Amino acid sequence: MSIMKLSKNFTNPLAANNPVIVQILGICSALAVTVKLEPAFVMGISVTFVCAFANLIMSLLRTGVPSRIRIIVQLVVIATLVIVVDQFLRAFMYDVSKQLSVYVGLIITNCIVMGRVEAFALGNKPWDAFVDGIANGFGYAFILVLVAFFRELFGSGTLFGFDVLACFGYVNNSLMLFPPMALIIVGVIIWVHRSINKDLQEK
Repeated sequence: MSIMKLSKNFTNPLAANNPVIVQILGICSALAVTVKLEPAFVMGISVTFVCAFANLIMSLLRTGVPSRIRIIVQLVVIATLVIVVDQFLRAFMYDVSKQLSVYVGLIITNCIVMGRVEAFALGNKPWDAFVDGIANGFGYAFILVLVAFFRELFGSGTLFGFDVLACFGYVNNSLMLFPPMALIIVGVIIWVHRSINKDLQEK
């Protein structure tokens, strides 16, 4: 794959073909883990890790796995990577692991991870698949962090736990901490994104 095509495959999921706001995937975790920036950031990095290495491993195995057990092998690979992430967080970031709760385990069912393995990794070389996994993980993480930024800032008056708005006399808006606000923020981001990218608008 040429450098230009590789660069395009890396940048597309960040904006023009973002998995959350264009493909509308991974919305559930965007609602659940974006109350604070720290768990949103960690969740984004975790999905990026799983997506990148699941793509890489399945691309390496793509010619040796019988089609009848393809999905089972994918699930085993993804589940193993998720267990690695979960154990790492429990060992080194226990507080964040408790905040993320069951949502780390649910990475196994994340449509972005399974979707990229099926749509890209099984038909492309390992390096290209790895880059695609990183790019789609970053695209997902970017939206999570963006949503968490607004929810934490206006809901708690903090960023990464540090008071930001208290000195201005801001009264926290607790409505920002409820899941529906995450959906509204994602909706606004989609609206802005499609206003800029006219080709994504429905005719």
